[in-house]
Amino acid sequence: MSLLIKKLFYSAIFNSCLFAILFIGIQNSSNKSKVNFLINETIELPISFIVGTSFILGSILGSFFVDNIKNE
Repeated sequence: MSLLIKKLFYSAIFNSCLFAILFIGIQNSSNKSKVNFLINETIELPISFIVGTSFILGSILGSFFVDNIKNE
């Protein structure tokens, strides 16, 4: 297996595990907020879900950008 595919596979597994732990952790969260986009806003979501998903998304995007920078 090439190094790039192996890194992306490990990144996907790690972030999937973080996402599962996030869902377990926010079961009893009572603090809710809305996210305002330019046009619309979302339904009320737990603040821990918003922060956790943004962290996981940043981790996924960061793994793609590092691989792209190293290949150039």
